[in-house]
Amino acid sequence: MTTLTAVEFLSLDGVMQAPGRPDEDPRGGFERGGWASEALARDPEAAQASMGDPSGTGAMLFGRRTYLDLVGHWLGTTDPNPFTEVLRETQKYVVSNTLTQPLEHPNSTLLAGDPVASVTALKAQVEGDLVILGSGELVRALSAARLVDRYQLTILPVVIGSGTRLFEGTPIDLEVERTFTSPTGIVVGTYRLAPPSGA
Repeated sequence: MTTLTAVEFLSLDGVMQAPGRPDEDPRGGFERGGWASEALARDPEAAQASMGDPSGTGAMLFGRRTYLDLVGHWLGTTDPNPFTEVLRETQKYVVSNTLTQPLEHPNSTLLAGDPVASVTALKAQVEGDLVILGSGELVRALSAARLVDRYQLTILPVVIGSGTRLFEGTPIDLEVERTFTSPTGIVVGTYRLAPPSGA
């Protein structure tokens, strides 16, 4: 069975909403969009560490909104960037009950129905690591079902004060795999799901 890794950018108070661009996700009146971009632009070492090693990625997993916004943004930009080729060429699975086939970006497959059941089946089929980017609502559902095996969290030294948080309401026991701290105080930590108590 494949390993599912959630790759996320977080503030010190756990906010994950709209780290990349001012217009990325204004839901709930959120006005701090793009809060991570400037800090990462000033710290290329941390930015590189936050990308991890894509060589072992067998496929990517997205919720509907992140798929349309993030993949659409990077595949639609003409600016040189490290994401376009990976996002275009890697197989993408999209969990949604509102989208229909065919999906608008290449190498994309729709997973309709119950998200937990769909991703459980997918993990038994995919070869190589399965990576989920953003997609907070989906990550929270999969985390509650213990389907996320690893979290790669880039934590920036900023307190946002409002916005959607990654972890809400579900306790998760984690073990540290590795950490990196940049001179500017950005921490990239990789944490694996701890075995259940008594296992």
